[in-house]
Amino acid sequence: MTAALIPTGYETQGYTCVQSLSRHGIDTIIASEKPRVPAGASRHCTESLSVSDPRADLLAYRDDLLELARRPAVKTVVPIRPDGAYLLSRYRNEFEAATDLFVPSFDQFRTVADRLRLVEAAESAGVPVPSTARLGEVEEWSGEQIVKSRYNVLAEGVVPDREPTDMTVEKSLTHLAAGEAPDAEALSGAMGHEPIVQEYIPSTAEYMIGALYDHGEPLAMFQHRQIRGDTYAGGGGVYRESVAIPELEAAARALLDELDWHGLACIEYMRHEETGEFYLTEINPRMWQSLPSTVRAGADFPLYYWLAARGREDEIDCSYDLGVGTHSLHGELRHLLSIVRTDSSVVAKPPITRRAREILVSCLREPNFDYLTLDDPGPFIRGVRNELSWRR
Repeated sequence: MTAALIPTGYETQGYTCVQSLSRHGIDTIIASEKPRVPAGASRHCTESLSVSDPRADLLAYRDDLLELARRPAVKTVVPIRPDGAYLLSRYRNEFEAATDLFVPSFDQFRTVADRLRLVEAAESAGVPVPSTARLGEVEEWSGEQIVKSRYNVLAEGVVPDREPTDMTVEKSLTHLAAGEAPDAEALSGAMGHEPIVQEYIPSTAEYMIGALYDHGEPLAMFQHRQIRGDTYAGGGGVYRESVAIPELEAAARALLDELDWHGLACIEYMRHEETGEFYLTEINPRMWQSLPSTVRAGADFPLYYWLAARGREDEIDCSYDLGVGTHSLHGELRHLLSIVRTDSSVVAKPPITRRAREILVSCLREPNFDYLTLDDPGPFIRGVRNELSWRR
């Protein structure tokens, strides 16, 4: 038996890793603090185990993962969530003593987790990036801007004065119309640190590049255009289409070369509606939310990660089909609900009936879904039951 340890929650990429690796004869072990994880209901899942809650005690969660990683059958651990990606880099020596990994150094992790450091790296690489400053440094509010967390993850070694047992992810985003100044004290208090301010980039579309790098050398790359996000104002992709744009690849390569990157990278871009340039917005060193669309198009990143971790990089042959559209049905529902529940100062709200019609038409035209498959219905059914129980 050879197995991959997959620490996950309700993320679709956890299920995609289970499905992909199982089809290549690799056993899969789900580790989660959450009940009724959809990936655990898959017929492809070998074992589903309960572990400590990382948000309650990060070190206890780390120790649980280390214990599982020491099993003789476990040959690698796949980074799925922010807490897993952080732990695998922060305690890379401990995990590498137990199993095989393919993750960035902690210094590389800190560079992409700290958006100010990331902006500096992008500027050194000549990659366009929104004008960025600490909130307390901004004096001019004449243009449209966004206030967000300085850090991808708030954890020890990334944020000053953080306890090793404690980690949070701050995803809140405040859109500011031209001339609108924020309540700096309130925002800093809510986030637990001084956030950053970035210029708002008027864009025609959002794009994502998924990459796997070996100490500065690309092993695999994939691109998609995000047609709809978690909300009408953006967020993770819930309807995407595979593309291949040379300028986008060049921007990603320039940045990853500057970082001498190693491991997985999910890189997000906005395309400026006037200049056509690709502006960097984010890097996450783990599997991405839209991983099902990547594998559906033929770029099997769970397998690529396994091969790289096992020292079989030469077996990776990354090619994929263009124009493949995929949907997250749960995400499409969240998108519709955002039109009713949220407001943005800089993004116009679409009519909900028109948007619902667009979603229906696209689902009928491209019936490719993250969870919903006829040969493995368990994860979708469990996901629906979870949604219903949460809303009662």
